Amino acid sequence: MKLYKALVLFTLTLTLLACGNGKDLNKNFDIFTNLKKNTVKNGGEVEISLKAKKNVDIDSVSYFIDDKYISSSTDLSSVTTKVDVERLGKKSIRAQVYAGDKIVSINNTLTVVSETAPKLYGYEIVNTYPHDVSSYTQGLEFHNGVLYESAGQRGVSALRKTDFTTGKIEKEIKLDDKYFAEGLTILNDKLYQLTWQSKIGFIYDLDTFEQTGTFAFNESKEGWGLCNDGETIYKSDGTDKIWLLDPKNLSEQGYIEIVDNKTTRSKYNELEWVNGKIYANTYQNDGISIINPETGAIEAVVDLRPLKKEVQSGLDPNNEVLNGIAYNKDTDKLYVTGKHWNKLFEIRIVEK
Repeated sequence: MKLYKALVLFTLTLTLLACGNGKDLNKNFDIFTNLKKNTVKNGGEVEISLKAKKNVDIDSVSYFIDDKYISSSTDLSSVTTKVDVERLGKKSIRAQVYAGDKIVSINNTLTVVSETAPKLYGYEIVNTYPHDVSSYTQGLEFHNGVLYESAGQRGVSALRKTDFTTGKIEKEIKLDDKYFAEGLTILNDKLYQLTWQSKIGFIYDLDTFEQTGTFAFNESKEGWGLCNDGETIYKSDGTDKIWLLDPKNLSEQGYIEIVDNKTTRSKYNELEWVNGKIYANTYQNDGISIINPETGAIEAVVDLRPLKKEVQSGLDPNNEVLNGIAYNKDTDKLYVTGKHWNKLFEIRIVEK
């Protein structure tokens, strides 16, 4: 009987060790940081700790931020490291635990934000031009001095070519009633237009507006805004991501995450490329965020809230928000409008 009890105890011990060092080993650990909401400013330090829920023997543990190796230890001592990344936003913090022949990864998320707060700008109105008040403006872009516009809402979505000085629509095509048009951009004599929730974008011949192709959204959630720098197309999808598209096939090649000095930001509904920066409207927020396309940092915010007092209202009061940024690089002039606004404004950005 004593031998039987000893065998049972030995077997139970082996079973417990197997559970501790087997497939459930990852459930025995939690990974933490010393930071509030696991958020750190770029260039700052983070202390990473691995805690065990019950005692278990390990051989070593290695720490990583994304795939960058930080350090290793033979125990559960915390590690401190400086955070220095090119692209800001959410990063994986990972502890890789080695115990016998078992290897498990324990993960958490670290948000890296900008080390500096955005500058705050105001504006001056330089000129005012008429704008079609029926247009639920989603995309706005100059090309060779001509203003192109994408108007949204199902049943009335359209693509337009406009004389911005008079507001006259020179060319227009309507989209099928099932589509809700969104942002647009022009590159290599092709015009690209998004739809909102249909997971499809349209490609047109710039001169004729003849549709020459379509493209899918792949991993991005929805279609919101578009712009380009001459080589890459940038696409927002309502989240904190701006996706980088290859203009050859419109495939998503990665993304930047948009952050200020506190957290990630989202709902960028119209994009414009201006002198190496992305200018972006935030839906339901009458302003422009000036974004560094390399890091994702919001470098400045332009407060345009008083501008709404200058326009006609009443067609759709809940949605008559600023939305539409167009930069004429030939004249170095910046224009803005909004959904159902009856005016297009040439503005000059000024420091507050």
